[in-house]
Amino acid sequence: MSFLAIDIGNTRLKWAQYASPQPGAAVLAHGAVFLENIDELADGDWKRIPPPASMLGCNVAGDAVKRRVEEQLELWDIPPRWVVPSAHDAGVTNGYDHPARLGADRWVALIGARAHMRDRAAGGSVRPALVVMIGTAVTVDALDPSGRFLGGLILPGHGIMLRALESGTAGLRVPTGEVRAFPSNTSDALTSGGTYAITGAIERMHRHLHTRCGARPAVLITGGAGWKVAPFLDIEHELIESLIFDGLLAMQSHRLAL
Repeated sequence: MSFLAIDIGNTRLKWAQYASPQPGAAVLAHGAVFLENIDELADGDWKRIPPPASMLGCNVAGDAVKRRVEEQLELWDIPPRWVVPSAHDAGVTNGYDHPARLGADRWVALIGARAHMRDRAAGGSVRPALVVMIGTAVTVDALDPSGRFLGGLILPGHGIMLRALESGTAGLRVPTGEVRAFPSNTSDALTSGGTYAITGAIERMHRHLHTRCGARPAVLITGGAGWKVAPFLDIEHELIESLIFDGLLAMQSHRLAL
């Protein structure tokens, strides 16, 4: 009854095979490839793992990339299934004005966060959660104690910010600077500015959510660049690399229970 979870981002595809489609299931195998290398999966990494019984994927890279992945999935006799955000799923209520327009990755991360918060509550009061994904773009999403997604922020990641400055401002180049409290050179100023823009958005939303719910939110951070930003946050936080996979497991488990 093994389960294959797939997370297709803007630059990479990440996958993990679990012993069963249940939260907390053992990881049997995992890997990641850049999108340009997707067509090698069936003859490479996936050829070396046992056939999964089911799969569920999260895709933000568009239909063309999804079709390429589905061609690789023909290696096994399993129907490809992809997350489509809805009004309700796996204990989370989607408060977006148009629920289907919420990014699939944000929706799955929220469901993963909800599963974490319920597990930690152990039958007691569930804390609100701030769900932060830091990659090509940055999203900062608010989840109340009842599991309702209240809304969130979208802002550019480090790379987009720096390329925008490089292309729109004469004399600036993408830096290799450090984050400083008082930057005294251009490279440090650019790196620090990008980092503090992201941390400032996280801390502002944290205050909004604390005020809304009357309880201090947990801050769960995921995404490929989370480790770069997290050290400069002035609020308690936790890095959870597997948050998208945790959400996919919770969604698949919920489906099987229906």
